[in-house]
Amino acid sequence: MPTRALGATSLVIALSLALSSCGLIRDLNPEHTQEKPAAEETTQEVSAEDVELPFVRQGRMFVEGGNDVAVEISVQALENNGEYLMLDISRNILEYITGEDVSYAGAPLRLVDPVSGEVLLPITSEEHGEPYGSYFIEGSELTPIHEEIPSPIRRYFPAPSEDVEFLTLTGATAGHVPGIPVSHVDEFTDLPEADVHDYIDPETWLMDNELPEELVYPETPPEPGLDTTGFVQSMESFVDSSTASTTRAGDREVIALHADDMFAFDEAEPTDEAAGTIREAAQSLRENLVEGAEITIIGHTDGKGADDYNQTLSRDRAEAVRELLEEELGTGFTLTTEGRGSDELLAEEGGDDDEQARARNRRVEFSYEVPMGQSGSEEGGSGLDAAKRHVGAPAPYYEELDPFTTVTHNDLDLNVYPMVRDGAYLFQVVGFQNSTLSDLEADLDGDEASLPGSPQQYTEGTMGGFRLEEPDSGIIRYVIRIRTAEGEYEDFADEILTLSPGEEYLALSVFPAPGPEVEEMTLYAGAFGEIPAVPVR
Repeated sequence: MPTRALGATSLVIALSLALSSCGLIRDLNPEHTQEKPAAEETTQEVSAEDVELPFVRQGRMFVEGGNDVAVEISVQALENNGEYLMLDISRNILEYITGEDVSYAGAPLRLVDPVSGEVLLPITSEEHGEPYGSYFIEGSELTPIHEEIPSPIRRYFPAPSEDVEFLTLTGATAGHVPGIPVSHVDEFTDLPEADVHDYIDPETWLMDNELPEELVYPETPPEPGLDTTGFVQSMESFVDSSTASTTRAGDREVIALHADDMFAFDEAEPTDEAAGTIREAAQSLRENLVEGAEITIIGHTDGKGADDYNQTLSRDRAEAVRELLEEELGTGFTLTTEGRGSDELLAEEGGDDDEQARARNRRVEFSYEVPMGQSGSEEGGSGLDAAKRHVGAPAPYYEELDPFTTVTHNDLDLNVYPMVRDGAYLFQVVGFQNSTLSDLEADLDGDEASLPGSPQQYTEGTMGGFRLEEPDSGIIRYVIRIRTAEGEYEDFADEILTLSPGEEYLALSVFPAPGPEVEEMTLYAGAFGEIPAVPVR
């Protein structure tokens, strides 16, 4: 791989190669819009061959050390050769960039399969620490960025696990771009010959007068056979009800029954009410799994008491639940049990919500694998409501949406946009707007606004205090988190930094989707409070 320009050209790498900025803005190019079908038509199949690119979004980049700038992102192509995905984006800076030591940060570029929840990141060279694709050549002293001159940028991703036809793009000022058609090819389309360095005067910050219609950078594609497992992640969802909660990440699903509803204090013998809960859980397992699947039953306690005692109690409770479950399921499944005591606490104990946190940690789980993209139970089933999976078709590309409502907290306005159902998820856009006459540091810590006893990994980060409630069922859906290969969690939201006066900074959060009959949700927007009847389209 050729040597990249570093040091004085850190701005080049930050702005033109990272392609990971905060904020998004609605599409301002309606001629490229693919019409959104009416609700009753969303089940009709659409072929990727029938959808034409480009798809266009505009947004603002937070620039540290200078003014934030407007940028336009245009998705030109997405090709799959069976091993890698190749994404071609045209990036156009709409304003001059000012400031010293300029860089910008935010949500990284991601391709998402909205059906399976698989998340694909740009493949990065272990040797150079930079993504494969477009790059700058050593010796270029000037940032090759020109106002209103587009620049093709190419990035490579792992191929998805399934032979998908449509993927969703997030991050990099793109926000939420659903319905991108995937072209299956034997060889990737050649990039136009690089010409950007023919127009740079390395001695000054000026450009030659005769600039091309677009600036093309050279690229380095990945070699065949790279290990790309580290660039594949899963969206992890959490759905909660008064009886049970369900966590999903990739092909792993965990139903957690609240132990306080099934066992008396410090007892391992199930209560009379436990049989009804187990019956609902068994129905959910039948609907979510194929016969012969393996189910691990895991007991957990809170953090009180001795480790040995907690270990024994959790194991005995798991075994008691196994016996009841086996009566309901029969012999068509493989059931095993484990006791993990207080080793895996979901909620942090010892705070103001200690009682609720300990209750959250006392649970019995059913852990199992499901095929990627399987739709699971149908509406009207008799299983646990929190365990129902709702997987629809990928959303088509859409034009701009108008705000549904605006709420205010201190000097910050929050514009709330309709939610978009995309595969198995709801994509929610909100706009933060500074109503003062000076820069504003937005305090968006969601911890204080979370439900008592909420799992801590779903209450952290920019949008961590956000959650949805189904008006009829009361089921709570938390903002999606992304679990890395190292077992750590990342926000699936755009970071909000310093807000300039008057500008709107849009941020994306993602939730597990409710059933198709749900047409509106109640949004709990952290410090902004409760916002009822937000429409789902």
